[in-house]
Amino acid sequence: MANDSNSLLDQLVESLTCLPGVGVKTAQRMAYHLLERDRPRGRKLAAVLAQALENIRHCARCRNFTEHELCKICADANREAHQLCVVENPVEVRLLEANTDFRGRYFVLMGRLSPLDGVGPEELGLPQLEARLQAESVDELILAIGSTVEGDVTAHVLSEMAARHNVRVTRLAQGVPAGGELEYLDSMTLMTAFEGRTEYH
Repeated sequence: MANDSNSLLDQLVESLTCLPGVGVKTAQRMAYHLLERDRPRGRKLAAVLAQALENIRHCARCRNFTEHELCKICADANREAHQLCVVENPVEVRLLEANTDFRGRYFVLMGRLSPLDGVGPEELGLPQLEARLQAESVDELILAIGSTVEGDVTAHVLSEMAARHNVRVTRLAQGVPAGGELEYLDSMTLMTAFEGRTEYH
């Protein structure tokens, strides 16, 4: 009898478990759904995923995801240059764009400081951010960072950096619970927290 322990079906299920929140049972349901009921869209998913992984990169200025040298926001000359909002990941740029009236620019850390996990200033692009503070006319650095232990450490380091360049620092205010992650907030809470941001000391 042929050994089917590493069949394509098993590989498909295992591959789907790489998605956040997807365990083996959920991955099995996804795999069987695609194979039984939706092969055309499964093929489209595979094709788009392959193209995305090949062509999406980091914006040269803000580190957001884009297919081009600069993302749409950085390439938009009408955005406010004096406000720079720092977020942990690209999904938060999308959330803020959809739920607030912010018209400034962004910088995406792609994480937060965590020396034990090997995430230091270089991995977060902090030298690149400091170069922007030095070269651009930034008046306010907005810290849209979760209030976790690592988030607080990251915010402290960023505030010290901003102080070296005489840049005012604010942080999202009410509505963000201790240990909270921005991507899990509802739109009204996020908008209120952004509009009610306070001076960070």
